[in-house]
Amino acid sequence: MAGCLRRGYTMSGSRAGEGSELPELLQQSEANAEGVLDGVPQTLAGASGRGTDVRVATERSVRDELRRQIGALERRLGELFASSFPRQGIEWRVGAAGGPRVLGVAELERVRDALAARLHQAQQELGRRGKIEEHNRGTLEALIAEPDRHPWVRISNEDIGEKGCKHWHSRPRWGPLGILLSWWRVKVSSGCPLATGCGA
Repeated sequence: MAGCLRRGYTMSGSRAGEGSELPELLQQSEANAEGVLDGVPQTLAGASGRGTDVRVATERSVRDELRRQIGALERRLGELFASSFPRQGIEWRVGAAGGPRVLGVAELERVRDALAARLHQAQQELGRRGKIEEHNRGTLEALIAEPDRHPWVRISNEDIGEKGCKHWHSRPRWGPLGILLSWWRVKVSSGCPLATGCGA
């Protein structure tokens, strides 16, 4: 019986000794489960991977949106270029971003901003030229109606935003006599000169 009591005391003593360490072990276990070890926050397994996946997905969606904006700006710039023909002297080019590679967000933003700036500049230049061409069309109508009031005035297709080499020129009829008598007429050109061969 004494032996049993001693065995029981030893077991209870052992449990008592272990019991004094168990709360600390449980606290450490709970701390590890919460991502804190020795008072220092620890990254949970898989948390870093999930954060990286979120960042990659977000950057991919931003790049996709920037590419969509770049495509829309390129289409508008192309349509404006086609509608501006035959006008010349307008800058349409946009500098390249470099060699072939996958562009990052910052590079795509620079390409988008350059396209937007070029589109704005082209629209402003076409608007400015449109006002001049409209004024020239009005002058042409007055020239045809009253050539004597617009002596020596010459208006070309380019002046009114049209293609071709045609032009209208107010000239005196019969040379100096027409000047003295104020006899003026509008002479219309026959068009562009014929192309010559290489041997001409």
